Amino acid sequence: MSSPDSAVGSDARRWRPQSPAPCPPAGHPPLPHAFHGGVVRKILTTLATAAAAALVAVAAHTGAAAQGGEDTARAAERAVPAAAVAIDHTVTFVNSTGRTIWVGSEVNADGSKNLSGLPVLQPGQSATVTIPETSDPGHWRGKFFARMGCSGESGSTFHCDLGDCGTYADHCETAEQPVSLAEFNFDSADGLAPWYNVSYVNAFSVPITITPVDVGPGGGGCGVVGCPENLLPYCPPENLSHWPDGTPKLCTNPNRDAKTSYSDMIATHCPKAYGWSRADQEPGNQVMQQCSTCSGFIVEFHAGA
Repeated sequence: MSSPDSAVGSDARRWRPQSPAPCPPAGHPPLPHAFHGGVVRKILTTLATAAAAALVAVAAHTGAAAQGGEDTARAAERAVPAAAVAIDHTVTFVNSTGRTIWVGSEVNADGSKNLSGLPVLQPGQSATVTIPETSDPGHWRGKFFARMGCSGESGSTFHCDLGDCGTYADHCETAEQPVSLAEFNFDSADGLAPWYNVSYVNAFSVPITITPVDVGPGGGGCGVVGCPENLLPYCPPENLSHWPDGTPKLCTNPNRDAKTSYSDMIATHCPKAYGWSRADQEPGNQVMQQCSTCSGFIVEFHAGA
């Protein structure tokens, strides 16, 4: 991804104070032989009464201490804020291109889970996928793109003229060819995530916009990135390729790590998308956004190639 890579459960037992065992009464020296009968019984009765009273006092003190400890523990528990509940965000794809698209996806090499069952969308259709960000390893970092001009049998002869990434219709098995990208960093351990951006760093094929949905307060920028405008008419001629019928198909970046006439074109007509790899380091750039309080995103593929 163009962006920098960016819940933990615990089974820890809660400590509870335990009531100390009562102390036995202090020992007494042997009684002199002069003490007999009623006197002895009276003394023994007095001692027994005193010992019983002492035990009652000790028990009462112990109970109060234990109750106080439990109340303190409960108060401490109430003072600790509950951890935020991690959720799996959704991404809804909208096809506004005027062509059939096969949604493609690729993940970073950091344990993020590959997605399958990706939709095929006719013009005007939409479909939603759930991001497995709370599953091990606790994040999902990757990108989505529109494959076009696809044909053949999935798993065998399937192939796409634009954005090809292998022989399957519902998932990718190889890296994608250069196309427009919607990039995401979903990370349940990052309080600012998700991060998201539109990247034309490798090429421009179709315009893409990313819009957060169900945005709550205090979530960050949460702005729309990308642009709905078709940039193929502005492509430097030496970087433009065409469909068999002669219509513009793809504008390829000649150098993703340097400013070129291509990156200048992107910056002029779509300043909220990456036009080269270090666009996020330029003063005042608007290419990267984060939104920690949304439930998901809409990725819309607009008319272009």
